[in-house]
Amino acid sequence: MEVSAKYVTPTKFEVTARGHRTICDQPAENNGSDEGMDPPEFLLASLATCSAYYAAQYLTARGLDADGLNVKVTAEKEKHPAHLTSFHIFVGLPDLEVRHHIGMRRAVESCLIHNTLQSSPDIEITLDTGAPRPGVLPPPAAA
Repeated sequence: MEVSAKYVTPTKFEVTARGHRTICDQPAENNGSDEGMDPPEFLLASLATCSAYYAAQYLTARGLDADGLNVKVTAEKEKHPAHLTSFHIFVGLPDLEVRHHIGMRRAVESCLIHNTLQSSPDIEITLDTGAPRPGVLPPPAAA
């Protein structure tokens, strides 16, 4: 999987994945032009859409109607260090029979993004400035 963010302005980036494009921007109160979701909203959107996908798959597999399925995700912002906490996934589906509540919860808990956030993934940062630092050898050329 790969997603790229290309600089447009100091607050706006063009995000591409598999030929799809969208804009990530800061809201006006953060000096942006508010032309797209900001990075934390993209994270919440990822969790919401993944949860909705797994919920819809649960319903479809059982021949149940997914019309009216609605997923909302909220989170709280913390500082020092800046991060999101207290995620809450609200799954709305009018008229879902009680006998499906446990199965629906399990389906949503199976979401790839939910599981990723639960597992504290390793994150590596690599800087490519285009020029090697003095005393540092460049990586070997591919054969």
